[in-house]
Amino acid sequence: MNSKFYAMPFPGCEGYRMGTDAYWECWVRSYSVTLAHTAGTCQMGPDSDPLAVVDPLLRVRGIKNLRVADSSIMPFVPSGNTNAAAIMIGEKASDLIKHTWLAQ
Repeated sequence: MNSKFYAMPFPGCEGYRMGTDAYWECWVRSYSVTLAHTAGTCQMGPDSDPLAVVDPLLRVRGIKNLRVADSSIMPFVPSGNTNAAAIMIGEKASDLIKHTWLAQ
């Protein structure tokens, strides 16, 4: 193949020698991103939790007639894929919404 490795430092980490612990620490601090399976940005929790945006009935606190029904309500990111949990949250949300409207 006659290929060669081209060592181009990550922008912002040019001051570190590539491959060193300091370089990789710079890279992680500069480039850490969530690419998929985001969760927990609008966490659900009891009224006593000051960080909980959504109540156990998936209603957004302080906003009438608004619910959140996706993986953002998970208080913690699960260790596995979020797909099954997101489907379950959607199913639960549909039950809660039907119950609310049928009770009126």
